[in-house]
Amino acid sequence: MPAPAPAVEEDVVALTDVNYLLASGASIRDLPKISLHDHLDGGLRPQTIIELADGVGYELPETEPQALAGWFAERSDSGSLLEYLKTFEVTCAVMQTREGLVRCAREYVNDLVADGVIYGEVRWAPEQHLERGLSLDDAVHAVQEGIDEGVDDAAHLGRDIRVGQLLSAMRQGDRARDIAELAVRHRLDGVVGFDVAGPEDGFPASLMAGTFDYLALQYLPVTVHAGEAAGIDSIRSALFDGRALRLGHGVRIAEDMEVDSEDADTMYVTVGPVAQWVKDRRIALELSPTSNLQTGAIAAWGSEIEKHPFDLLYQLGFAVTVNTDNRLMSNTTLSRELSILADAFSYDVSDLEVFQQNAAAAAFLPLEDREELADQIAHGFDQGLDAGD
Repeated sequence: MPAPAPAVEEDVVALTDVNYLLASGASIRDLPKISLHDHLDGGLRPQTIIELADGVGYELPETEPQALAGWFAERSDSGSLLEYLKTFEVTCAVMQTREGLVRCAREYVNDLVADGVIYGEVRWAPEQHLERGLSLDDAVHAVQEGIDEGVDDAAHLGRDIRVGQLLSAMRQGDRARDIAELAVRHRLDGVVGFDVAGPEDGFPASLMAGTFDYLALQYLPVTVHAGEAAGIDSIRSALFDGRALRLGHGVRIAEDMEVDSEDADTMYVTVGPVAQWVKDRRIALELSPTSNLQTGAIAAWGSEIEKHPFDLLYQLGFAVTVNTDNRLMSNTTLSRELSILADAFSYDVSDLEVFQQNAAAAAFLPLEDREELADQIAHGFDQGLDAGD
């Protein structure tokens, strides 16, 4: 069974106040970070859910912030992606109005800023937010309005952040082409790429081949959820049918490897053809440690963070990145995810910088902007290392 979800001490957003420290004394929260895999509807504040639910007349399972946060944490720790996804019925229900989307997007940015994130990509599925009359374009405009307000809030605090939208098509639905065209329409208005989300097993990227052909002709970057609830065949389809430049989670790429032998110092591994392709082409893995435990994505290796293939992938030279997936459901922040990995695998500041540089290189931004991000990361980590000393 997956490890228990972290205890809910208080409202999820308050986790940004926790000063996670490395063994060197460096503050992880204060280090500049990049968030590539973070769902808008998975990052709401419990208090916000309660207030928005009251405004639209939606009945919640709990009506106090701590109790509601606990409900999400408990329901998300199921060992099943399908069960995990059911909690989104609640968050999506309160995100059906322009005002609700603006508020959620603004607070999303506020919370990233509080956690030291300097660049984020917020993924969400516009087709799930149309129940109260919004059009697809209305929804995208509302989220962008909230993002812009959050960026302005950061500027007033003397902080700098950039956030791009990743529009997700739900793989069990029939609107993939609509969402792809929506993303292309708004590529100059905050949208940086396209994603495919939802139940992975049984819904390979090949079912949307025409949509991916269209996106390729439009030169719009694509990431695909793959290697979470399904294995190598799903990853292969994401790469070759979906032309994915990144893999959403991708943790089950480790199934395409075989440990031949190991001793106290060295592990000898045979890497299969799909994994070799991903490694050689630096296709980023959007790994989310806590979420991967909760959904059973790493069940083949174990039920504790120390069994996560993250370190194996890192040591073999894959482009690993660290992400939260859903901060509300996993009761986490990016700083907390990095802290968990540092504790499990004895990582230091230099390791955490590699993860951020991998993320900078994989961001759906022009080359010059990615190089600027890389410089910001390097400078910020130099300062963090000095502070730790």
